[in-house]
Amino acid sequence: MDSLRKYLAEIIGTFVLVVFGCGTAIVTGCGTTGGMGAYALTALAFGLVIVAMAYSIGNISGCHINPAVSLAMFVNKKMSLQDMLLYWCSQVIGACGGALLLTIFFNPDESGFGTNGLFDNDVAKSFVIEGVLTFVFVLAILGVTSKVANSNIAGLVIGLTLTLVHILGIGFTGTSVNPARSVGPALFKGGEALENVWIFIVAPLIGAAFAAIIYRFLDPASVTSEKKAEKKEEKKEAA
Repeated sequence: MDSLRKYLAEIIGTFVLVVFGCGTAIVTGCGTTGGMGAYALTALAFGLVIVAMAYSIGNISGCHINPAVSLAMFVNKKMSLQDMLLYWCSQVIGACGGALLLTIFFNPDESGFGTNGLFDNDVAKSFVIEGVLTFVFVLAILGVTSKVANSNIAGLVIGLTLTLVHILGIGFTGTSVNPARSVGPALFKGGEALENVWIFIVAPLIGAAFAAIIYRFLDPASVTSEKKAEKKEEKKEAA
């Protein structure tokens, strides 16, 4: 039952992220007619969603609502392979549900629909941009969540970091840093958005994996503490 609650929380969190993040991008005309004001509002919307969800479902599922974050947690041995895969499924379901709801209010053919796009029609540039943005975002998550003392401010820090990467990234690719967030809108938009969505799946996952590996090197003590915690848990279960 606890596992089911975690997966449901991830579905809800990713659903809300797409509805309010991509919905704001559509309303403001971000990437089309909205200008810099639309960029700022969209960046803020994505960040505020993370803050809201972190303090709503963070104690249930950890509020990953992003396959890249789940991958980083798996690489750092904070979740099992099975859990990661089920988180991924939950996140994609939530993102597709959010995009489906947006089709009720907006026509995907008449707007950018919050999808991501290539920078300068260049796959390599777009790939690097998304990888770097995700690396920074996930590194911040790993750092702020590595200490229990940060638990009260972790959601705020993560939300502000997501706002930061959006402020820079929206002008390049629309900022994904989240495969699920990209897949949902792309499925309903179709066309180039769907053709190029693989970039916004693979690049964030690679960026997140690098962030996890680098963080393990920068803070090996966090890995040691995790192993100690696992041993304590095993002893409790054995008792």
